[in-house]
Amino acid sequence: MNLSEIKSPASIKSLSQEELQALAKEIREKIIRTVAVNGGHLASNLGAVELTIALHRAFDCPQDKIIFDVGHQCYTHKILTGRYDRFETLRKTDGICGFPRREESPCDAFDTGHASTALSAALGMIRARDLKHENYRVVAVVGDGAMTGGMVYEALNDAGSGKTPFMLVLNDNGMSISRNVGALSRQLTRLRISRGWLSMKKRISDALRKIPVCGERLHDVFENIKNRIRNILVKDKFFSSLGFSYFGPIDGHDIAGMERVFRQLKDLDRPVVVHVATQKGCGFSQAEEKPEKYHGVAPFRLDNGELRGGVKQPSLGQIAGEYITQLAKTDSRICAVTAAMTDSAGFGGFAKQFPDRTFDVGIAEEHAVTMAAGMAAAGMRPFVAIYETFFQRAFDQITEDVCLQNLPVCLLMDRAGLNGDDGATHHGIYGLAMLRAIPNLKVFAPRNPGEMKAMIDWAMKNPGPCAILYPRTVPVMDAPEGDYHPGKWETLREGKDAVALSWSSMLTECLEAAKLLEKDGISMGVVNASALYPLDETCLLDLMKSGVPVFTAEEHSLSGGFGSAVAECCARAQCAFPKDMLGLPNAFIEHGNRKELLHRYGLDAEGIARRVKEAVKP
Repeated sequence: MNLSEIKSPASIKSLSQEELQALAKEIREKIIRTVAVNGGHLASNLGAVELTIALHRAFDCPQDKIIFDVGHQCYTHKILTGRYDRFETLRKTDGICGFPRREESPCDAFDTGHASTALSAALGMIRARDLKHENYRVVAVVGDGAMTGGMVYEALNDAGSGKTPFMLVLNDNGMSISRNVGALSRQLTRLRISRGWLSMKKRISDALRKIPVCGERLHDVFENIKNRIRNILVKDKFFSSLGFSYFGPIDGHDIAGMERVFRQLKDLDRPVVVHVATQKGCGFSQAEEKPEKYHGVAPFRLDNGELRGGVKQPSLGQIAGEYITQLAKTDSRICAVTAAMTDSAGFGGFAKQFPDRTFDVGIAEEHAVTMAAGMAAAGMRPFVAIYETFFQRAFDQITEDVCLQNLPVCLLMDRAGLNGDDGATHHGIYGLAMLRAIPNLKVFAPRNPGEMKAMIDWAMKNPGPCAILYPRTVPVMDAPEGDYHPGKWETLREGKDAVALSWSSMLTECLEAAKLLEKDGISMGVVNASALYPLDETCLLDLMKSGVPVFTAEEHSLSGGFGSAVAECCARAQCAFPKDMLGLPNAFIEHGNRKELLHRYGLDAEGIARRVKEAVKP
């Protein structure tokens, strides 16, 4: 059967093992070709091809619910559930999403995008099913990286203590985004080497049952002592202590073997863990050798795996990490804290030079922030580098553990703004609204590497906490470097007919909008409002009292964002309000190309110029 003929999971249930192997190869080729053009999560998806086929063979989707934790391993699932014809639109504007989305297909049981949520969601579905007296199965597919997140253990404790029938498929590829760290990773490594346990147990059990008269009694004795044998060979006290029965590890690229285990265990009346060992990047040599590099990739060349478009420019996160590394050479108080993304957050070089001062805590943002608070309380100067979207998880810790105590923790919030292709779960468009509600916290946004370094210098001298929000790429704008001082706004362009207040990446669009307006005889100034909380109220109120119409523009939700902060300040001062506030609506923004999204929401240069022209024209 050709891959294009598969319209639902039912299509693969009658295929032979030889046909399934051919199918897996074709799926891999489809994923590689598509990601090479569109970008996406490559290594994790290549490792989960056979696992996903086996799941859809053993379970009946969409009646049965398969919940993929994080969701960056769901490409095979999408192909098998009727989206092959649209797969080439993956992550494109108005195309299919790179993560599970219920609106796309009834086979996507739960929307995901952040790690460690699948077990809680699955347990909720199981309990809803039982309360409604319905009949379907629920499986949570969780990577070993997600097992470093605290929500997993809350769900395991709840499910295990209640003896809720529950299947956790643990996809163990030895990786998350960066190499897995901690005791759990070592535990899974020990489990991986004990593949003979299940077959040995079955042989002993079958032999005992065949003994005349006393066979069953001997079998019962064996059942009572098997945990001791298992703990010698498998060392799975971890799961059994939480009330789960452990099975595995099994070969995650053996479709028949996995299907057999899933079928045997799917109707058990107790919670079970099926431990599947897979290879991240399987089938694409570059991804097998460097799975971190090919976790989430931009478009690349198929022949050598190199990124399209030439040499990749350093990100603002990398620039920050390199500068902090230089400072750390003469200041032993400086430490780096990350959450399973040391390299992607820009601190790979810091980790190499100062491994004893680098703390990758796994996918545990709450723990990362509170641990940094403890370090600061003990006299260190921690920098916590995490993507803005993931910092949302640590709101309580930022509030109670850092800011309430006014501790000198610097939060480096990468990927602020629209992050295009990954969509709603990965846009960094709520961070300012979250942060500016917290007392004691200073919030900044750099427009270039020089400002980033000045903010870091300021953070090192400041006795309290601060947060620095920045996009992935260095904003490119036609504006002078200037003499920057943290906390003070900076005029990048003078204008007599209007003034745009903006920050970071949106300054580029505002400056381009000013050029467009100039052709229509409208002179618009542009101010770099790099101090987001508190505002530079002196500069703001001077502008408002000047009588020149003021506009705010931000790559952030308008609800609680920069424009709201400006309006609140004006209300307190009882002066004129902004003429207009441009930003993103109070909605979850879909995935798509960043430039196309800016255009869609009127935040590109043309859209800004149009709004200003409409407001100030005679």
